[in-house]
Amino acid sequence: MKVAIMGAGMAGLSCAITLEKHGITPTIFEKRNKAGDRFINAESMFSILDRPIKDNLSYISENYNINLKPIDEINKLSIHSKNEIGNIEEKIGYTNIRGRHENSYENQLAKQVKCNINFNSNYEYEELCKNFDYVVLATGDGEYASHLGNYRCDLTCTIRGVTVEGEFITSNPHIWFNYDIIPKGYAWLIPFSEKEANLSIAYPDYPDNIKLNINDMWERFYSLACKDFDQNFEITDKFEITRYMMGICDKPKIDNTYFVGNCFGTISPGLGFGQFSSILTGIYAAYDICKIGSYQELTKPLFENYNNSLVLRKFLENLTNDQIDFHIKNLDRKIISKLVDKLCETNNSSIDILKLSTPVMKLWNEYKEFKGQKIQ
Repeated sequence: MKVAIMGAGMAGLSCAITLEKHGITPTIFEKRNKAGDRFINAESMFSILDRPIKDNLSYISENYNINLKPIDEINKLSIHSKNEIGNIEEKIGYTNIRGRHENSYENQLAKQVKCNINFNSNYEYEELCKNFDYVVLATGDGEYASHLGNYRCDLTCTIRGVTVEGEFITSNPHIWFNYDIIPKGYAWLIPFSEKEANLSIAYPDYPDNIKLNINDMWERFYSLACKDFDQNFEITDKFEITRYMMGICDKPKIDNTYFVGNCFGTISPGLGFGQFSSILTGIYAAYDICKIGSYQELTKPLFENYNNSLVLRKFLENLTNDQIDFHIKNLDRKIISKLVDKLCETNNSSIDILKLSTPVMKLWNEYKEFKGQKIQ
């Protein structure tokens, strides 16, 4: 059996590891010169958004023998709105490094693969289809799926990020919602050491946002972040991504081609992360190839999670700064704080917060849409 994996990212490498554990040696093709050969950035895995799973990393390790070491466990998430700061103080996930850093998840996964990776590859999908029994598309975006007419793009977004030096608590990432500065978007600060952090903004490419000057937007947010931390950060690295497609494939598999990772559509529209789902698509594709499970059936919860996250994205966009202030202010009130902390507790993993809240968020989104049409 000949299996080609196109892409040595998290999904492709997870697929390769799983295939090898079941006696199949795949051939990996990577266009870059090494695994994780891209800008360095920090990301998060929020187990709270992947219920009923209690702990993402433990789940992957115990069930699939894929082991990843994070930067730290998140013990506190600080949420900034225009005029308020609230905190969720509970173990809700992990932070990690991505990209060319030696401890990135890509490099950790590459060390668990036994087969050789063909770097600097110029092979195209059509050529691999002719020479392999199965092709796993793990190219890191939805371009191939879109080219094959198998991708629903829900929005595109622009992302700008930097590495900054300062003083940070690795177990405490920060997120900002301030639509005066980043309309309908958000910003993250995720430390990857006590001295370095990733600071980034992300916003949808809606017509009103395209008119804005990203440099002005960035300068305003950067000044705000420095003020909130009472530090003058020093920028040591930077990256920018424009018009990045955020969507999901229509079918996870067409004939003997599997769509995994971002080619499947694992990025969460809600908060912008999707590493756990990305790893699972790689594992599930391998299970299907090995006749252990059905890729279509295994990925059904991932489709549901993506669509719920899309509802969350629309819900957040429909809020005003004043409404966000109200919710963030209430996070630190004793009754609300205890309720949030109780929902976030690992032991209450049977409560799928995202799924549970989706019907309410849908009603709010429909109300806002109706109200907007009525005004027009």
